[in-house]
Amino acid sequence: MATSQVLAGARVVLPTGIVDGGRVIVDGARIAGSAPMDAPAVDLRNHWVVPGFVDMHNHGGGGASFTSGSVEEILKGIHTHRLHGTTTLVASTVTGDMDGLAQRAGLLSELAEQGDIAGIHFEGPFISPCRKGAHSEELLRDPDPAEVRKLIDAARGRAKMVTLATELPGGIDSVRLLAEHGVIAAIGHTDATYEQTVEAIEAGATVATHLYNAMPTLGHRSPGPIAALLEDERITVELINDGTHLHPASLQLAFHHAGGDRVAFITDAMDAAGFGDGRYMLGPLEVEVSEGVARLVDGGSIAGSTLTLDRAFKRAVTVDRLPVEDVVAAISANPARVLGLYDRVGSLEPCKDADLVVLDAEFGLKGVMRRGEWVVDPQLG
Repeated sequence: MATSQVLAGARVVLPTGIVDGGRVIVDGARIAGSAPMDAPAVDLRNHWVVPGFVDMHNHGGGGASFTSGSVEEILKGIHTHRLHGTTTLVASTVTGDMDGLAQRAGLLSELAEQGDIAGIHFEGPFISPCRKGAHSEELLRDPDPAEVRKLIDAARGRAKMVTLATELPGGIDSVRLLAEHGVIAAIGHTDATYEQTVEAIEAGATVATHLYNAMPTLGHRSPGPIAALLEDERITVELINDGTHLHPASLQLAFHHAGGDRVAFITDAMDAAGFGDGRYMLGPLEVEVSEGVARLVDGGSIAGSTLTLDRAFKRAVTVDRLPVEDVVAAISANPARVLGLYDRVGSLEPCKDADLVVLDAEFGLKGVMRRGEWVVDPQLG
């Protein structure tokens, strides 16, 4: 049960900056402005305290798929990511038949209503066969607004995001439909031109699904979607910072042009995250995971990742040399804002959920708290 406690002595990352020797006061499930006199103190000198991580694009973990797993398996996958610092998670599906996706939306919406996940992200089937990645081409379809609406309705108000190839027939109308219903329209798995991407943004799209991946490359005569997505201040760009999906220079380019307040680190994780190498199924497609890299058995395309957000955080600071404040924004505050959850999560402020991560001096994970309870207790490590 959550109780009052004071986390003392750490370097605390707040919206206003880094506080050395700071204190975070937890009262029950919330962050508080003051503590009872008898509240126990946790000594976190030589550590960092940062907000809990928010993953807005995640297909599974711990051997479990959010697209096909049972409730028990999905909960195992959620817990696997919590052990790595993700205290807020949106469950992503992959391309399937419409009836199956609608049924899955019903199951996931129940978990959202219980507070286990923050909502549902539909990645496919409304994507381009030219940029399908690890999605079954036979099940792809144009984004007919009526079919998009079917998935929204099946999610019972818990749909957070739909990834679309907005250049396909019905794409722009579907973007408008999503915007009208308060669901994020994300541009991804797309073969759109620069001009088509601008049109989709004007229609209401606000997110770039894993920028650079599954879209045309940046060209000097045909800049394609990447230039349009980076230059528009209305767009938040997802990045998979695992060292496989992106060259470090591409990550730096995104931060340079989008700025620290428009980047969201995601995992795009599949079943193998936190579980290990081997053979897995991603929807109807077989995946081979070797040395932590997931690829389709047939064709060899990258098939999601095995990333956890604690690894993305450490890499961003120690390899990419990004400022800690920018990394915290990308992994907590920015996705929370995009999802409409920043009033509750994404920063360490009074009255917000007591979701936080404790890191050591080398940015290794040492503790995870969710709603005032330790998922990983730093005092036991």
